[in-house]
This record gives sequence, structure tokens and C-alpha cells, in this order.
Amino acid sequence: MTASEVIGDLPHRAVVERVVETRLPTRHGTFRAVGYLDRTGTEQVALVYGEVSPLGALTRVHSECLTGDVFGSTHCECGDQLAAALDRIVEEGSGVLVYVQGHEGRGIGLLAKLEAMRLQQDEGLDTVDANVAQGLPVDARDYHAAASILQDLGVRSVRLLSNNPQKVEQLTRYGIRISERVPLLVPPNPESLRYLRTKADRMAHLLPHLDQAFSAAK
Repeated sequence: MTASEVIGDLPHRAVVERVVETRLPTRHGTFRAVGYLDRTGTEQVALVYGEVSPLGALTRVHSECLTGDVFGSTHCECGDQLAAALDRIVEEGSGVLVYVQGHEGRGIGLLAKLEAMRLQQDEGLDTVDANVAQGLPVDARDYHAAASILQDLGVRSVRLLSNNPQKVEQLTRYGIRISERVPLLVPPNPESLRYLRTKADRMAHLLPHLDQAFSAAK
């Protein structure tokens, strides 16, 4: 099918168009970069390593984070997670990383994210209340494009590198079976500890390693 893929018993209409494919050497390994346009005109990319199995492919669906991924911000764990996921995929011998643009600041955009960071630093709000104070959703991300990319790549079920149950639920809803959730835990630092604690306490992210970190910080 070209207009849709049938996953399980449900049809899922493709929302991305494959545009380009090329070899991409990185410090982690050499990947196949596959570029897409989604239905909003946003450019998306998947990095594919090795011969990826349609069932149980080790997969990371990573939300863009300019401050963490590019600038190395220690406020969040995003840059460390991105690097760790690429390393894990290479160690595995095959896998996929879908880098989802349009997810900056959990979907609120770069400038609103920077304002949320200011509210956290200057007014003591946490990452949830900082979004709400701007009249914005706590998490506005949608994973339909990511699921459609995986379907286009022939991936039907994944071992998902994630600590976020909502991501599991959304990908499942869009037709990607999650055969296993693989924790992607990176050591917190003094700048990120409160942010991560809020994600665990108020957003149900699965971060069991934080308890030890909080005990050590006291």
C-alpha cells in the first residue's frame, strides 16, 4: 500500500513523504540518513544503522532539543540521551533513531521553552508550571509522523529506548507495537536534578535512578 499501512487490525494513513537518503558518518558510527517531509511541511530525519529487523528493532524516537542536543545544556538530559541512544544502537549492530523536529520544548517551541527556563530559574516554577504559566500545554508533542517514518522503514515493532510512558502509548496508538521499553537513564547533574524530579513526579517518567542521586545530594 502507498496511501496507508495496515498494522494489526487498524489502518494508519502515512503522514510523511520520503525525500532523500544518504550515508552519514558520525562520531558514533556510520548511519543511513533518511529525510522526510511531514504533512505540516516540517523536515524530519531518521538515522538507520545496519540491517534493521521489522520486529523488535532497537529504536529511539528523540524530540529535538536545540539547547541540549546542540549547545550541551546541562538543564536537561536530552543531549546525553541522544548520544547514549546512538551508541546503544551501534553496539546493538542495528537500529533506528527518529529525530523529531517540531518537538522543541515538548512541542511549545524554542522561544516559549526559553521563557519556561527563565520562569524556572527566576521565579522558582517547575517545568510543568512554567508551561502552564504561559497558557501552554505541559506536553504538546504528537508522534504520528515518527510512527509513519518507522512504518515507511518497514519497522513494525520496536524495543523503544525511552523513559516516557506517554511516548509508548502514542506510538502504540499510531500502529507501532512496543515489544519492550528499554530504559535510557543518564546520570543527573546539579542543574538537571530538579527538572528530572518534576518529570518523574508530575509527568510519570520512569526515572528510578533519581532517588539515589537525591540522597547523594543531601
